[in-house]
Amino acid sequence: MKHSDLPLDHIIQGDCVEELNGLPENSVDLVFADPPYNLQLQGELWRPNLTRVDAVSDEWDQFADFAAYDAFTEAWLRACRRVLKETGTIWVIGTYHNIFRVGKLMQDLGYWILNDVAWVKTNPMPNFRGVRFTNAHETLIWAQKRRGARYTFNYEAMKRLNDDSSSPEGTGKQMRSDWQLPLCVGDERLKVDGQKAHTTQKPEALLYRVILASSNPGDVVLDPFFGTGTTGAVAKKLHRHWIGIERDETYVRVAHERLASVQSLSFDEEVFVIKGKRGRPRVPFGTLLERGLLQPGQTLYLDPKGEAQAKILADGSLKWDSFTGSIHQVASHIKKAPCNGWQYWYYEDPQTGQRQVIDELRERVRRERSEDEA
Repeated sequence: MKHSDLPLDHIIQGDCVEELNGLPENSVDLVFADPPYNLQLQGELWRPNLTRVDAVSDEWDQFADFAAYDAFTEAWLRACRRVLKETGTIWVIGTYHNIFRVGKLMQDLGYWILNDVAWVKTNPMPNFRGVRFTNAHETLIWAQKRRGARYTFNYEAMKRLNDDSSSPEGTGKQMRSDWQLPLCVGDERLKVDGQKAHTTQKPEALLYRVILASSNPGDVVLDPFFGTGTTGAVAKKLHRHWIGIERDETYVRVAHERLASVQSLSFDEEVFVIKGKRGRPRVPFGTLLERGLLQPGQTLYLDPKGEAQAKILADGSLKWDSFTGSIHQVASHIKKAPCNGWQYWYYEDPQTGQRQVIDELRERVRRERSEDEA
């Protein structure tokens, strides 16, 4: 699958199911979907001061009954699953009105749920009638296309994003599944003639977290309910490709204007490529032998000067003096301290005669795998 086969960084105006079915199979890395919630509102809602609440009463959120909503939901979820890569994931956001029906249909279609995340609103709308709890959260379902497949999760990036003063050495704490973020208000809220451009515009902070957690630079992020383009705006800032599908002409126009104004900084690998312990494909040391990048019997040097040398054995272990073990065990044995062997062992490049760290060979394997999957 080549990126040239996709309408990258483009808004497609039309019905999401029809347009999704026109895209190539297994072509998208990440889907973020903010579908109609089927709120089933009856009548107008008024505040105690007799001002009317600007609620969601749009035509696109109205369905005849649950059966109609379920049929619509199953159709677009099926279409999204078709375009997702085998390693792809999907995020769907909703409220108590629809998210349970969405989750059931996702499982029926073969999606495997990884997490449900509660977006806890720091500034929720009050329950003006005083007959229910204040509805202060929305739920996101994060799922992979197929259970057991490799998928992107930038775990270390989420820890760093979640950093606080109580964590040691600034490493941050594990990101939890309750995200406290404000509603989209103020200057971020797009307006047309003084009115909200979209009644359910999501905050960029929410999409920033979703996209950073589950994609990498150059990945393709698709939003089948593009609205005013929040997904595309954040994807552009983070150097991801994006595809938006939206049927409403006004939303498309507003989204075009918004995206044209987004100025992303020039790509810098150090800034935008997330390097962490998890979320990256594992490469056993033996893979370097299988691919012929290193040879059994070849010498590795514990540092560029080569004060300690070890021989590579055919099974991927190293032998130093009378000690045999993995690249990590042998390095730790010599250094008498825990060591990551990928960072300590060097090989001699036959073309340049220079000693290079073996981690460069591991990165070469990862790049080749990524190109093969693209």
